[in-house]
Amino acid sequence: MMHPKLLNAAVEYSVRTGGCIKFDLKAFDEEVHLALTGVSNRRTKENFIRAARRIAERPKIPLVIASTLLVPGYIDADQVSRIADFVAKINPEIPYALLAFAPNFHMCDSQYTSIRHAREAEAAARGAGLDTVRIGNQHLLGL
Repeated sequence: MMHPKLLNAAVEYSVRTGGCIKFDLKAFDEEVHLALTGVSNRRTKENFIRAARRIAERPKIPLVIASTLLVPGYIDADQVSRIADFVAKINPEIPYALLAFAPNFHMCDSQYTSIRHAREAEAAARGAGLDTVRIGNQHLLGL
């Protein structure tokens, strides 16, 4: 939940240096986001929109990229579709990475993201209109 002034400074620096701002869009629905993180996703969405408005300042290298961790039981194709629709309405060329989840820390009793789950999420993101979608952490995908 970065303060907008800090985000603006990070975007300015990234525009000048060729860097990018990566947003971890954990969930579209606030209730799901609260369950996963304990905080609202409103500021994240606002900051994403704010940063994405500046994409035209540096069109050759992506200024803003997005990712979502595919947490089984929480982040399904429906959540991914709504996140991807949110991103595509801003700019369908924003790169979007879907990341495989591995059980760890407070969620060590969860499952690994399955190959099927990842493929369904990828199809949902593309179906929402995003041009560049990839599945990351593929080595973590379970059956």
